Amino acid sequence: MSAAIGRPRSVDFDVARIRRDFPILNEQVNGKPLVYLDSAASSQRPRAVIEAIDNYYEHDHANVHRGVHTLSQRATDAYEGARETVRGFINARSTREIIYVRGTTEAINLVAQSYARPLLQPGDEILISALEHHANIVPWQIVCGQTGAQLKVIPISQTGEVDFAAFERLIGPRTRLLALAHISNALGTIVPVERFIARAKELKIPVLLDGAQAVPHSIVDVQALDCDFYCFSAHKMVGPTGIGVLYGRESLLEAMPPWQGGGDMILSVTFEKTTYNQLPWKFEAGTPDIAGAIGMAAGIRYLQGIGMERIAAYEHELLEYATARLSAIPGLRIIGTSPHKAAVVSFTMAGIHPHDIGTILDTEGVAVRTGHHCAMPVMDFFKVPATARASLSFYNTFEEIDRLVAALEHARKLLG
Repeated sequence: MSAAIGRPRSVDFDVARIRRDFPILNEQVNGKPLVYLDSAASSQRPRAVIEAIDNYYEHDHANVHRGVHTLSQRATDAYEGARETVRGFINARSTREIIYVRGTTEAINLVAQSYARPLLQPGDEILISALEHHANIVPWQIVCGQTGAQLKVIPISQTGEVDFAAFERLIGPRTRLLALAHISNALGTIVPVERFIARAKELKIPVLLDGAQAVPHSIVDVQALDCDFYCFSAHKMVGPTGIGVLYGRESLLEAMPPWQGGGDMILSVTFEKTTYNQLPWKFEAGTPDIAGAIGMAAGIRYLQGIGMERIAAYEHELLEYATARLSAIPGLRIIGTSPHKAAVVSFTMAGIHPHDIGTILDTEGVAVRTGHHCAMPVMDFFKVPATARASLSFYNTFEEIDRLVAALEHARKLLG
């Protein structure tokens, strides 16, 4: 370790104990202890989540809502109890505002098709930023193609921040929805969404937030934010894959038509007419991911047990240390240098393609993400084909950052 860069001293954060909760962190990769720095793509799961899912399948599995027998009632209680856990975690007003979906992508598509599509007319506008994940771009392109609406894009700065002055010039009488990432997956930029929401509210424009990268790392209060829709995925916050949440303001959800039809989203069906179910089940057609909801709730309880404020503080220390250490590597360029960031560092190295960086790091047991991170417009803006991305979580250590740096030095000597 460089003598000029000291490790911060974390207060009241026993990362060694926390790491014991994650079985996969004991894995060996290419004969070396795993260093997992790809949590922005998908976090790892603690034993509490794995056991909650196993317990459901071993003792309580049955379909929900439909059965009078004991297993069905136990499964329903756990499934709907998980919804209450989610509600409390983001401080929604009611479980009627918590819609289970497959993840952030499905949540945004639901809003695009059920809320935006019936509303939009030719010439209307959807406003997003140049910082967005493809999941917050493509659904709006599709719905604009269906309706004749236009997609407007707020530019970003060289530090990777959304240009608020440009936003004020773009938002206007034809704007029907503002859709923003809360935190950038590609750069880690924390967008000051409160400021954007306040301006949109002055013009009575609803706001959707892509919270996939925010919910795992910070306290999210949808009532304090005053957003209309908030979307996130369990697998980025120590939960299972294939389950996520759409929070929606109840008055908007009530007025929206279902976007899928089938079992469980109905009250009555005849060949002449169907009466739809109440919220939230109106948007949950078919047999749901029961185990996923239970696992997500277990993940939320695990995070709450540690404390989101403590997680945020420790991850900020990791970010500062990683930024300092990586900045000292000759030829390394950090992409996205906003002073307000989550624990994500995207970078390039002179003379080495990011995919080669990732391959060499893997031989050293270090897992990072390489590519465009489902944010091609961001890569185009910075004039790079791809980046390597180290995304940190509360179960990472300063020693793992040192191993990342050592592996990058090895790559530089090998290919640079």
